[in-house]
Amino acid sequence: MLTGKLRNDIDKLWEKFWTGGITNPLTVIEQISYLMFARMLDMQEDLAERKARRTGKSFDRLFPDTPEGQLLRWKNFHNLGGSELHKHLKQKVYPFFATLGKQSDAADGLGAEGSALGALGHIGEYMQDADLEIKNEAVLTSAVEMVNALPLTQSDVKGDIYEYLLSKLTTAGINGQFRTPRHIIDAMIELIAPQPSDVICDPSCGTAGFLARTMEYLNQVHSSDAGIFTDEDGNLHYSGDLLEPYREHINKHMFWGFDFDTTMLRVSSMNMMLHGVNGANIHYLDTLNKDILEKYPQQQENFFDVVLANPPFKGSLDDSNVNPRLTEMVKTKKTELLFVAHILRSLKLGGRAAVIVPDGVLFGGSKAHQQLREELLDNNQLEGVISLPSGVFRPYAGVSTAILMFAKGGTTERVWFYDLQADGYSLDDKRIELKGEGSNDLPDAIAQWKKYRQLVEGDVSGNTIAAVFGDKTKSAFVVSAEDIAAKKYDLSINRYKEIVHQHREHGDPKVILQKLRELEREILTELDDLEGML
Repeated sequence: MLTGKLRNDIDKLWEKFWTGGITNPLTVIEQISYLMFARMLDMQEDLAERKARRTGKSFDRLFPDTPEGQLLRWKNFHNLGGSELHKHLKQKVYPFFATLGKQSDAADGLGAEGSALGALGHIGEYMQDADLEIKNEAVLTSAVEMVNALPLTQSDVKGDIYEYLLSKLTTAGINGQFRTPRHIIDAMIELIAPQPSDVICDPSCGTAGFLARTMEYLNQVHSSDAGIFTDEDGNLHYSGDLLEPYREHINKHMFWGFDFDTTMLRVSSMNMMLHGVNGANIHYLDTLNKDILEKYPQQQENFFDVVLANPPFKGSLDDSNVNPRLTEMVKTKKTELLFVAHILRSLKLGGRAAVIVPDGVLFGGSKAHQQLREELLDNNQLEGVISLPSGVFRPYAGVSTAILMFAKGGTTERVWFYDLQADGYSLDDKRIELKGEGSNDLPDAIAQWKKYRQLVEGDVSGNTIAAVFGDKTKSAFVVSAEDIAAKKYDLSINRYKEIVHQHREHGDPKVILQKLRELEREILTELDDLEGML
């Protein structure tokens, strides 16, 4: 968690960007990312130098050991004046990033062991087209001062810094992608409960919110008592000290994210690095495209233990470029259906997923919609459907959505439903945090899900599960796969939830009329008194 001062400093910097003419929040984040990258390169080079002095061994320098090369380092240029600083970044430092990108490409996204580029992982390849868009020199100076003051040496804080920047994204991208609210991401991660040995993917990763928050979740769950501490504002911090046996797996093999927006790749790579994952596999790819068969043949089928995703609900799709393996499963052009099909294919047998889908996926009447739902229920285990309130994704979109939770393989016996009415925030464009009873159903949804999974994994009888979750007037209930199949595999919660109508007692009409006459006489008397005063 951020301290109040740090939050205020970031807000002030954001305001300077805005008044300086940069009003696109993604551009602001991108420009700050470039500066953070420049500083972290220098920090990693410093670390490598200190290690070399201590061990007496040589190392691969990132910055040339010349006056010009050393001036590319943050510590040697961040105090330059406005116009000189602007010129130096534009003509020297950012073009230097492009050379790093080529090194990164040649080394499959990672530099030599122990080098600064190696420590920063794949991000180098996405920095090679960096461009300085800050025209206002005063804004640039303020931005450099702010980045220089950020506590980037504190691994548990720098991720929070970036998440706070990302929270200011308030517009959807041209392909329908947008930032999933953090509390929804956290709930989905807790529902799936990833393990430190898992291989995890987001096939449309955007800013890598699902992947970064999964790392935060793992830190929380796998911190000893000694590895948890409190900051000056009373916020808890988790070191994740019990994850040490899995550290190489976490850094290089655990996290996979794909996107075809290079800005998003740059931002997501930075996000993962700031959350302590240096070798996250963040790659340029449209996962619905047939190119995946050639570029990532292993990852496109039977590869991942966990998939967490909020795929874009719209976007242009060229029939001829769609992965033919997907259209074999579901013949459609709709991206929301194809993404679910892709996720099913990419999971290992027994692999599990939590995916946000528009409500149309649940009840759409087309052959493709029904075909996908049949696949989920008959050839896999559709475990749960959480119906979300329609304002969850405002101000980006007002579309009604649901979370599907499923595992690959087997067949479905029953589906657990939850009718989420409130997520802790107002359901208008402002999305103000709410307090008090009834303002947030997420904790109850998670608790009920865990209770249900405990019953399922305890191998109890269907009758026992029905006794606990059979009441369809409650928020959480189960429906048998047979009942769902009988309704054309419709998964909309309203199809199964029973509404209790409260019986109201109405008074005798003659008595009500008598009361109305008495009330009218009183009004006329008071009007006569008022007229007498005039």
